[in-house]
Amino acid sequence: MPPTTHAEWLSLAARLVPPVHHLIDGGDSPGKSGVFPLISPRDGQVLAEVSDGGPAEVDRAVAAARRAFDHGPWPRLSPAERGRVLQRFADLVEEHRTELALLISLEMGKPVTEAYDIELRAVVNTLRYYGELAGKLLDEAPQTGADALALVTREPIGVVAAVVPWNFPLTLGTWKLAPALAAGCTVVLKPSEQTPLSALRLGRLGAQAGLPDGVLNVVAGRGPTAGRALGLHPDVDVLAFTGSTAVGRHYLHYAADSNLKRVWLELGGKSPNIVLPDAPDLDTAATTAAWGIFFNAGEMCTAPSRLLVHSSIAERVVDAVVERARTLRVGDPLDPASEMGPIATARQLDSVLGHIAAAHEDGARLRSGGSALPDHGGFHLQPTVFDKVTPRMRLAREEVFGPVLSVQTFDTVEQAVALANDSEYGLAAGLWTADLSTAHRVARQLRAGTVWVNCYEEGGLNIPFGGYKQSGNGRDKSAHALEKFTELKTTWIQL
Repeated sequence: MPPTTHAEWLSLAARLVPPVHHLIDGGDSPGKSGVFPLISPRDGQVLAEVSDGGPAEVDRAVAAARRAFDHGPWPRLSPAERGRVLQRFADLVEEHRTELALLISLEMGKPVTEAYDIELRAVVNTLRYYGELAGKLLDEAPQTGADALALVTREPIGVVAAVVPWNFPLTLGTWKLAPALAAGCTVVLKPSEQTPLSALRLGRLGAQAGLPDGVLNVVAGRGPTAGRALGLHPDVDVLAFTGSTAVGRHYLHYAADSNLKRVWLELGGKSPNIVLPDAPDLDTAATTAAWGIFFNAGEMCTAPSRLLVHSSIAERVVDAVVERARTLRVGDPLDPASEMGPIATARQLDSVLGHIAAAHEDGARLRSGGSALPDHGGFHLQPTVFDKVTPRMRLAREEVFGPVLSVQTFDTVEQAVALANDSEYGLAAGLWTADLSTAHRVARQLRAGTVWVNCYEEGGLNIPFGGYKQSGNGRDKSAHALEKFTELKTTWIQL
């Protein structure tokens, strides 16, 4: 059982000795590119000095992954055997759940109870899902004439580079490495420079579970150095990235400038959350809208950052969201009583404050929050709500990636759909209505990879996740994720 009090979590944090070196070819590797200080957002203090990966470390990690793929046992094991290793991996993550939750909370400021209850649950479930799925996939034997046999088989694509952000470091990491490993690929994982410790610990648990040397490598480092080196590396066959749309463009350029590696992108979002007058429960809609934008300090690509509410119910719904914003407890992420922790980095806090300033300049009305909380220590920010937002305002168009909600009103369903689709992003959307026909019709009209009806952020591992437009391509989760890490081979046999 995890600690239950603030004092217990603080005591555990004081005794924590995290891994700080790369994991390359199964071994602890300090590397030759120096170290960088990891700043904890809860107090702005140095949490650890972490090995800083550069091209040399990336070369070593990719070479190890290539040897393990070309000559090692992993791709040659039966899928069921690979699945059993992933199941042991899940068991070890469950055993070390408290430690991993603490690392995430210290690194990026997620309330430790949410790290334990939500993120680590997702990590365990992801490893279990792909461990179970590995031995259950079928190849194809399409019908031909009587004089031939056609076989369509899926083969592992090779070396996979997985580059993941800091907001859900282990969830998004396992969404990529678990299906890649299940398929028989080898992996180089590069976590964000803000969240290397949890990923380095995860990699060591994978080795302990039985992943052969070189099958899962973890290189800590910065995007412009380690990330760029992976993007340009000629021996990386696939790069899977979650992060900003701007950085996603860089990876497409890197692929074009190197070996035309496959690049799968899960990028930004500006998700609309539409509340119609016939919503089955307006109080639930308002509570969920507030939860969605303030959960994880709003640092979530699917965050429902645009609340689109019918003008006839706008006052009631927005007042309820504002009241929740004003009562939300912001504090130390190691305190189980805290409902929202700090922004992950000082740079991100400055960026969010810049968006708030722009909203003021553009004429939006501040209803709640809007200020940093320096007295809390670290990088805390008040939950913030703006209404009277118009479609051309920057707050309606740009991804803030923080606890800032923009409210727009509409008078018809057609106006709501037009507002929702008026975005370069298309990751997710919410819709609140009691009418089944409206639910189906509007869901089909919304240009988004996921549409939640009368809920938000629901789903399971068997449900694909990804975006339209500049929110990316490909899908994480479900059996569809395996498509990113396999090649289709056709074998035609003349009889």
